[in-house]
Amino acid sequence: MTIARPFDFIQDKASPNRNIFPITAEIDQNGRLKVGGCLLSSLAQQYGTPLYVLDESTFRQSCKAYKDALNNYYNGESLVLYASKANSSLAITSLAKSEGIGIDVVSEGELITALKVGMPTEKIFFHGNNKSYRELLFAYNNEVNIVLDNQHDIDLLGKIIQPGNKPAKLMLRFTPGIECHTHEYIRTGHLDSKFGFDLDRLEDTLIQLKQYSWANLTGLHAHIGSQIFELAPHIDLAEVLADALKKALGIGHPISDLNVGGGLGIKYISSDDPPSINNWVEAVSNSLEDSCKRRSLNLPRLLCEPGRSIVAPAGLTLYRIGSRKEIPGIRTYISVDGGMSDNPRPITYESAYTACLVDKPLSEPQETITIAGKHCESGDVLLKDYQLPSFSSGDILSICGTGAYNASMSSNYNRIPKPATVLVGSGKSELIQKRELPEDLLRYDMLPDRFIAEG
Repeated sequence: MTIARPFDFIQDKASPNRNIFPITAEIDQNGRLKVGGCLLSSLAQQYGTPLYVLDESTFRQSCKAYKDALNNYYNGESLVLYASKANSSLAITSLAKSEGIGIDVVSEGELITALKVGMPTEKIFFHGNNKSYRELLFAYNNEVNIVLDNQHDIDLLGKIIQPGNKPAKLMLRFTPGIECHTHEYIRTGHLDSKFGFDLDRLEDTLIQLKQYSWANLTGLHAHIGSQIFELAPHIDLAEVLADALKKALGIGHPISDLNVGGGLGIKYISSDDPPSINNWVEAVSNSLEDSCKRRSLNLPRLLCEPGRSIVAPAGLTLYRIGSRKEIPGIRTYISVDGGMSDNPRPITYESAYTACLVDKPLSEPQETITIAGKHCESGDVLLKDYQLPSFSSGDILSICGTGAYNASMSSNYNRIPKPATVLVGSGKSELIQKRELPEDLLRYDMLPDRFIAEG
């Protein structure tokens, strides 16, 4: 297997999802890799490893690309929402807010994060397929948009909102029955999905909601999956949403918003070829406008919920290479100081990534190795049969495209602390999430008195 030089992959700075590296990536005069004006090997030395690095310019450019494309191609109102499940923190949510976009959240923790930084409540949309009474009460009291996912949501809200109280602003999510080519675990638009009302129950649910004075249904939502490279499924989605809009308006709901979800893929490896943000928005906008025109419907506000395509290209993870094991005729393993606790995607989805040695990113590959994590799990492998230049124990390795679903899905498996995160830009680095320490992992442990008495 031949791996091209990684900087052959920076092909579209206007649409960061089409690049493996952050858009600020560059080589210094000594042939070392910099991102956001910061030398990556110096960041590893300063903050330790594993280390999540997030490039501010790449994140902001992705937000701008979505907003600009919607302004260019959609003739109605629009709103971009950052899908915070991809990576949620105070700093990242603040970046989203400063770019003028909204946010979707799926838990009380993500909602608190959005409220803490002052995200306008009208720009917060609360999702989830098993919202608790406590979560719904908190969302209702903070006047955020609640996305109804099932009958359970309706039943709980009926108990929470007392007669005469302010109605809840609601959006209804349904499964559109559209298949797309992505991993089974991240397809959410087909009929066999835990998310949303079944399409054949949509009309009955709309009629039911019309009976409740506390239900102010203003939007419809459908999402077809994640890491999608095709445009056709999104075009098909516009037809389904327009039919649902016409049905809801006919029943008497004041629907003003249609949410097409997210799902645009990114370039993790050289063979990945996702559409640009511009092309994705153009296809979605044109198809929705055409679908509404053929049904004599006024254009709704168009909402979309990108997560991965905003934050994943902005992130990379730095590791320090440790041990080496050679199995003659079979495989050579090198181990790094992180693994499945800071990136569970390879063991969960068999996800592929691009890696390089940060102090010689342009050097020619010399050997094929398998990059393993340090956890007590045979499946803890980050990259299998990957080509790298010559290296030594202690060298710093970067894995790209880790801004989404790495920190947010991280764990303390083997009681390993979670990494720090630094934000880089204009040659400066800022710590936005502290590194956990081993003793931090004991803070919620409780030792019964009888154990202490027994010595």
